Amino acid sequence: MSVTVDGDKSGSVPSPVRKFVRGPRPESVPVLIGTACTLVGLIDVAAGVFPRFRHSRMHALAEVLPGALGPFAAALSLSAGVLLLLLAHGLKRRKRRAWRAAVFLLPAGALAQFLYRHSVTGTLVSLALCALLVRHRGEFAALPDPRSRWRALANFVLLGAGSTGLGLIIVSSHPRRIVGSPSIADRLQHVLYGLFGVEGPVDYTGDTSWTVAYSLGALGLLTAVTTVYLAFRPEHPAARLTEDDEARLRALLEKHGGRDSLGHFALRRDKAVVFSPSGKAAVCYRVVSGVMLASGDPIGDVEAWPGAIERFMDEARAHSWTPAVMGCSETGGQVWTRETGLDALELGDEAVVDVADFSLAGRAMRNVRQMVKRIERLGYETRVRRARDIDEAELALIRRAADDWRGTDTERGFSMALGRIGDPADGDCVIATAHKADEPGAESPYGDLKAVLHFVPWGRDGMSLDLMRRDRSADPGMNELLIVAALQAAPGLSVNRVSLNFAMFRSALARGEKLGAGPVLRLWRGLLIFLSRWFQIESLYKFNAKFRPRWEPRFVVYRTAGDLPRISLAAMQAEGFVNLALPRPFARRFPRPQPLPCAHPPATGREEHARAA
Repeated sequence: MSVTVDGDKSGSVPSPVRKFVRGPRPESVPVLIGTACTLVGLIDVAAGVFPRFRHSRMHALAEVLPGALGPFAAALSLSAGVLLLLLAHGLKRRKRRAWRAAVFLLPAGALAQFLYRHSVTGTLVSLALCALLVRHRGEFAALPDPRSRWRALANFVLLGAGSTGLGLIIVSSHPRRIVGSPSIADRLQHVLYGLFGVEGPVDYTGDTSWTVAYSLGALGLLTAVTTVYLAFRPEHPAARLTEDDEARLRALLEKHGGRDSLGHFALRRDKAVVFSPSGKAAVCYRVVSGVMLASGDPIGDVEAWPGAIERFMDEARAHSWTPAVMGCSETGGQVWTRETGLDALELGDEAVVDVADFSLAGRAMRNVRQMVKRIERLGYETRVRRARDIDEAELALIRRAADDWRGTDTERGFSMALGRIGDPADGDCVIATAHKADEPGAESPYGDLKAVLHFVPWGRDGMSLDLMRRDRSADPGMNELLIVAALQAAPGLSVNRVSLNFAMFRSALARGEKLGAGPVLRLWRGLLIFLSRWFQIESLYKFNAKFRPRWEPRFVVYRTAGDLPRISLAAMQAEGFVNLALPRPFARRFPRPQPLPCAHPPATGREEHARAA
């Protein structure tokens, strides 16, 4: 169905929206050419792996061709084929540098097909694809990654030097098979030629020539493959939120921050930002694995959202990034789908507690009430304060404790995490702490501090949960204790609404456990429960439900269904659940206290695993 969004600044939606209009497909020409490039690359690889050259009728002709390419055309065919396979992804993303490399490699692959395998069909297919690339060269205009160019150059220099040194060892490791007495210059020339799959001046007796040739070709292929990968892999830009950008975002949040509970998380300094032409709206994002990932709704005046969204999409098209939005509201989903033609699906629900309606009285709150009273009887006390009201020494202690209690080497959070505590610019944030004096002989390096909750502002009358951390040696129930303390202290802080955790697929879990649920819904719920062993899906839903919140749906916005796996992986990378970086054996590791048998699993910000005692 079609959707429209009026200019009402209240953000109300006339009816629930769960599935939006399907948008236009991405440009088909680069995709088709990239697919054809994959097929040609496979043909080149097959030509190198399954040679028939030595039994062909054109062997004598190839022997006298300029450059004596015959014995080494297999390496050229393999190299061109593998490189074309790597370039296919860049061609599908309309990368200009991938186009240039493919235009160079396709004739090389055609030459290898003709000299080595003598396949007229393979040669013509390669040349036809090259002609097609030249004809549609205007389709490949996506900007390259400026950072990866230097990494590719460094890789080429270092690995090329290593391959040259190792090649000299390979060339010189068969002294009894070498014909004549070639000089060091001749051997170095042979190595350099061999890395490119060309025969050099050094000759061997028997089959040693083939062994040396394939070894050098493999080294050259390794250098080329890694260099091309670094040159054309998706961009991972560094933090680009400047002081001026942050100041402009804070001004927008001051006027319109009450619309979205995730608005303050746009101030993460590892995000980039694009503003609308009027400057009254902005979209913050991060690029992960080629996905331009925004979170929450645009910041600012809803009437200026289309301008910011258009700038976002222009940036995605310029770099050929895959656009996606995680966790936007229904209003945001409607604007995104209307302005861009993208799709949106419900991702889960955000738990929002209205302070005026919260009470520990009643049977529904019995478990929470009993747990809180039990914790208080054990001697715990709570403090709920604005960050600006806490002295710097205590803030430093809270920061250090939160880092050491994190439970993982990777800081998790992107769409619903600020990534810092106690910054001077975040004085309006609310910090709730639990305290209990240690027993003699068991002093903690954090004094009597046992747990921390950090809230960011949600407009002028709300706050949104950022992270939950606690000492794993503390008694169970710290999270319930501090959430209740924050809700009870909220009126004194002029806070009327509190956003808690986000529960993925909450509606599926809730409907699947009801009487009369169908087999498909029950199967889906069973799968979610199974996945909850690794991802806190069911536990977060049940924990949030304790506080009797109202549920606000959140959506993921995407281009096509085929992009969803890639977007999911990028989102998990951004949130810190998947780390594809190389291991760092010398990375600093914080000491963590050993947990007691009754302690909770480690905290992970808004993704805190919480359970009843």
